[in-house]
Amino acid sequence: MDSTCTVAFGSVPTELGDVLAAVTTDGLVATAFSDSPHIRAAIAARLRLAETESSDRTTAILGQLSKYFDGELREFDVEVDWQLMSEAQRRVLSTLYSTVPYGKVVTYGELAARSGSGIPPRGIGSIMGSNPIPIVVPCHRVVAGDGLGGFSGGTGVESKRRLLTLEGYLPPTLF
Repeated sequence: MDSTCTVAFGSVPTELGDVLAAVTTDGLVATAFSDSPHIRAAIAARLRLAETESSDRTTAILGQLSKYFDGELREFDVEVDWQLMSEAQRRVLSTLYSTVPYGKVVTYGELAARSGSGIPPRGIGSIMGSNPIPIVVPCHRVVAGDGLGGFSGGTGVESKRRLLTLEGYLPPTLF
């Protein structure tokens, strides 16, 4: 099979579950908060690509995800494949990716203005909810003006809270 027309998968165990990474020859195309044959098949179908066993493609991002969850990595250094996004999603999410660093947040309204997309804050929230590359393209760093706002990854707002705590934006909670 031609490896240029495939997607490779790998996952890394984290406190939020087995985080899945999907990588094409162009870069990281999707992440998910859990790994299963169903999720892999859904991503491959959306890409219209066959799955390949290519650990060469996934080694870098899996290592970086492990270091991120261990608190040892503050900035991902992987190529991102933006193909699963519309032009509007790409504009907003690439602005987020390039301008909101580890441990910082931006409100939906601020990201709307920063991206110059003309999309209102509620629309920005929808784009965050449909982000195919959470964690690396850090939609968890986008908050409401009056609190954390929503989150569709993992276990919802609790996953967002854990990621923002990991990054030092929120203080650890007592249980």
